[in-house]
Amino acid sequence: MNQQWVKQAISDIQADFQRSADTHLIRFELPSFPGIFFYLKDESTHPSGSLKHRLARSLFLYGLCNGWIKQNRPVIEASSGSTAVSEAYFARLLGLPFIAVMPECTARRKIEQITFYGGRCHFVGHSGLIYEEATRLAEELDGHYMDQFTYAERATDWRGNNNIAESIFRQMAREPFAEPDYIVMSAGTGGTSATLGRYIRYQGHDTRLVVTDPEHSVFHDYYHQRDPLLTGDQAGRIEGIGRPRVEPSFIADVVHRMIKVPDAASIAVLYWLEPILGRRVGGSTGTNMWGVLQLAREMRAQGRRGAIVTLLCDSGERYQDTYYNPAWVREHIGDTAPWVEMLRDL
Repeated sequence: MNQQWVKQAISDIQADFQRSADTHLIRFELPSFPGIFFYLKDESTHPSGSLKHRLARSLFLYGLCNGWIKQNRPVIEASSGSTAVSEAYFARLLGLPFIAVMPECTARRKIEQITFYGGRCHFVGHSGLIYEEATRLAEELDGHYMDQFTYAERATDWRGNNNIAESIFRQMAREPFAEPDYIVMSAGTGGTSATLGRYIRYQGHDTRLVVTDPEHSVFHDYYHQRDPLLTGDQAGRIEGIGRPRVEPSFIADVVHRMIKVPDAASIAVLYWLEPILGRRVGGSTGTNMWGVLQLAREMRAQGRRGAIVTLLCDSGERYQDTYYNPAWVREHIGDTAPWVEMLRDL
């Protein structure tokens, strides 16, 4: 009976994939960077609203094919928000109970979306506590702990099969610079950066993968020091990216370069980007775009023309109470004015 259920569950996920169109690649130019084309891969258009829709789909298929996800058994995830929203979406699709273990500071809108899809939120005081608590709940409830931080890099087929890297290069094929100089991506689990970096090498592209990392995350230090035991003592403030420990899915050797981004700079970019796109985007997109602008500035100084691609990870509508609330930003992030001024100078 369970074998038939697994077969149907996989079929349901594949059918959902067939119903979903590819995400858009938005191009824009900035007058102060002549000859440089900027691209945002808009992952907010997925049914569950973010880049993590791809990851959740892969993790569910991985868990089903490994025999870990079972009929009527709960699925548990340690997540700061967007992964949990997307996994709640797929759990509802399969009729499974879903529990998201997350820090208390997670954006209210994400919590509402998890519950909208029938999921339940289980809160802990600090992001570093989510792993142990998710493991405990899975054992207590005889469920499956999805563990995105371990399995993100191996659940996705990095060689192709319409993954995000293949999609980007296919959409770039008719652009002025079909092979971008850089693809810029921030890391949460590290799964997307692993997919991008591996695909670039597999296809023999000259594109360089640059990973941006927010404050209080250890990925940047790990990239340079290669100490897997590094830990941070402060919680991250840019939801969905950066980690207080080195995650198994972060593969440093596929990354060409890393850029550390101040949190206040990430938020300043959100305000700067809004009139350019005519819409609001999430904090991780701000981190990505700060890295993009640093690379564009280097290209301009060197007289180079080309293209830079990054990801619009999710919509700013999820962060009206946080990143787009001046009082919250003053209290939790600090003064963004110097960074806003720096963007004007660019």
